[in-house]
Amino acid sequence: MATWQRAHGCTTPDTTRRRGAFSHLAFFYRDERAYLSELVAFANAGLASGEPVFIAVPGPKGSLLREHLAKPGNLRFADMGQLGRNPARIMAEVQDFIECHPQQRVRYIGEPIWPGRSAAEIREATRHEALINLAFSETSATIICPYDMAGLAPAVIGEAWCTHPGILANGRVTAATRYAGPGNFPPECDRPLPTPPVNAETLDYETDLRQLRSFVAHHAHRAGLRDERASDLVLAASEIAANTLRHTGGAGTLDIWHTDAEVLCQIHDQGRISDPLAGRTHHAPDERGHGLRVVNQVCDLAELRTGRNGTTIRLHMRIRDR
Repeated sequence: MATWQRAHGCTTPDTTRRRGAFSHLAFFYRDERAYLSELVAFANAGLASGEPVFIAVPGPKGSLLREHLAKPGNLRFADMGQLGRNPARIMAEVQDFIECHPQQRVRYIGEPIWPGRSAAEIREATRHEALINLAFSETSATIICPYDMAGLAPAVIGEAWCTHPGILANGRVTAATRYAGPGNFPPECDRPLPTPPVNAETLDYETDLRQLRSFVAHHAHRAGLRDERASDLVLAASEIAANTLRHTGGAGTLDIWHTDAEVLCQIHDQGRISDPLAGRTHHAPDERGHGLRVVNQVCDLAELRTGRNGTTIRLHMRIRDR
């Protein structure tokens, strides 16, 4: 990182200069020129100093950055439009990259929020950004998250100030004055999920999950999900319901409905998930974390809220791509 700092005349807090210290920065840009200037310099500096670089940005931005990098080096690219379709999948991929390079500092450019994402996707991507500060606090990594100020709502930019300890601007890194602390979510991203619509179909379950699987499969096919996608939704709902029976000793409620674009399946029980990273990393502390990992892999989006009033998980499966 020192090479990049010298090249840009950067000043950073001591904690981001120490080798082994974790650094998580938001970078706000308005045009392609600014985007390329900062990110290419950051990646090239890492490659020149032998630091592995992982770049996950949406669609053509990856090709744009690749064209301007000075040399390949130890470099990995991913299309964030696929990797981050469900933001809860991203963390495990970053974890893999870090663990594949022990004893080395790594650099990661990740852009999980871009214009065109739904409100629910942006909420979950913002939660992901907040949890990065917990997941990688002990790692030797520098993470930069670009935000498109020209295309994103001001509220989204404001939330980025809360989820990133540092801000990159004009080649300088400064502390984020509104940073909320590790794992703390902006209020809009942690509110209870909206109540299911009045036309949602409801099923209470207690012991036997066969009826639940049949119930979900029937609605999914009726809504127009392909067989494989319907099976994935059944698997995800079954995993969550099984966790209800295994960990809470009580019953649960499932609501399912659909729009023209997606099928939504919500499950609520009286349990509470204590690990905020459950389902997001490879190192699941218990079976419930493993089940959530499966859910995140097969669903397009999974919204989770847990607390004194129990746990609610809302699954999204697109009927057709946007």
